[in-house]
Amino acid sequence: MRRFLPVLLPLCLAGCFDMPHPFSDPGQQARQLATANLPPARLAVPTPADSLLSDDAAQLWAHALAEAMVAQSVPAIAQPKKPGDWWVKMSAHTHNGSVIPHYVIMTPDGKARAESDGPAVDMAGWSAGDAMALKGAATQEAPELANLLTGIQADMMQQDQHSLMHRAARIYFAGVSGAPGDGDKSLARAFYSSLPDATNSVQTEPKGADFTVRGVVKIADGGSLDGKPAQHIEIAWHVLTPDGKEAGAATQLHDIPAHSLDSAWGDTAIMAAEEAAGAVRTIVTNYSGREHTPLPVANPTTKK
Repeated sequence: MRRFLPVLLPLCLAGCFDMPHPFSDPGQQARQLATANLPPARLAVPTPADSLLSDDAAQLWAHALAEAMVAQSVPAIAQPKKPGDWWVKMSAHTHNGSVIPHYVIMTPDGKARAESDGPAVDMAGWSAGDAMALKGAATQEAPELANLLTGIQADMMQQDQHSLMHRAARIYFAGVSGAPGDGDKSLARAFYSSLPDATNSVQTEPKGADFTVRGVVKIADGGSLDGKPAQHIEIAWHVLTPDGKEAGAATQLHDIPAHSLDSAWGDTAIMAAEEAAGAVRTIVTNYSGREHTPLPVANPTTKK
């Protein structure tokens, strides 16, 4: 048992979320997931009328931007705006012999919420409706627009006194399954004790929960440690949204002496649960966006 303790702590993250020690880089997927909980149910990208492009090229630009936004995990679609849609108003103007694409994030009631100039584009390629030039402009701008949307979402959360910026997240813990010995009970007990803090509470029923956490343990024979039989253990902590979608998962992986956890888990359960609780708190924070910086309403961000 004691041989297992120092090697259980490393986690691998299915969602690649930023973690306290020993993790440092959240990775590209985490940066995308940080924009997943955005204000619009759908972000419409209408074909622009004031784009210095032919109708066909303007439509191509709109489709390119929608695809680039989807790559940023923003639910965008190239189509005319519909009631209730947030949308992107696209246009272009000339400056010093180049074309400057311009983007405005519009609210469903038609108000400009944020705007940004894209990088300058060669006028010849733009005027010709060159597909690579249009796609390049959209791809370069999409991360900036995603950041603006994240700031808008944070501002909406800040104004909503019931949002997770102003209260602890209610987390339903559905328990642990699949562990040998007393692992299910020991891990569950330790995790239930380790999870709560100033920004997260834990409950034993799903009603009213913001997230659900479920632990799943898998163990398999194989390999050896110091010349003796070993087993491979995997403890996955799944964090789910109220509609059943996975907000993220943290997975603990390691090889252990064979059958060393067939009875009491002891301190192993406590150490594993404490590390897992930190992972779950980070997943909840990243997915909810409660630590994002709000974008001021009166001062739209413009990139020159």
